[in-house]
Amino acid sequence: MQLDDCFELGYIVKPHGTRGEVQVFLDVDDPAEYLEMESVFVAYGQDLVPFFIEHIKKAGKNIVIKFDEINTVEKAEELRSLQLFLPLDFLPELSEDQFYYHEIIQFDVRDEKLGVLGKVKEVYLKGNQDLIVMEYKGSEILIPVTDEVVTSVDKQARCIFVDLPDGLLDIYLS
Repeated sequence: MQLDDCFELGYIVKPHGTRGEVQVFLDVDDPAEYLEMESVFVAYGQDLVPFFIEHIKKAGKNIVIKFDEINTVEKAEELRSLQLFLPLDFLPELSEDQFYYHEIIQFDVRDEKLGVLGKVKEVYLKGNQDLIVMEYKGSEILIPVTDEVVTSVDKQARCIFVDLPDGLLDIYLS
């Protein structure tokens, strides 16, 4: 399995208890959708290693996972901060007007007033505000991902439609 074939599910926060369980932060809309997983991939650098799950339980906003063959707090500590991945096939289906960030990479960015501006390079996840990164006239432009700014996405045409706030481009170009 390659990183490009997967999505980041979350990461291991820390050991939980003394029997090898780990507390996991799931970076998903509904963690309950992932409580029946049988395995995940753990990232060691660029390598993805499959880990089989003995059991999962909800723990507040996070979940606790007990992996097969991880039976001590010391072994669990070795997993601290490692990222967890699942194959893209595990992503829930979205409605036509919704999208996953990995889907819009290299989509054209078309402003209602200015036309095509550039292509999506990546998406930054920054706390309360996610940002689309686009190259425009030699400058990196950050576009807030809000319903007011990102008006629609056409997956077939590989285009994201935006209504940029007045002066946004000027901030980056001056």
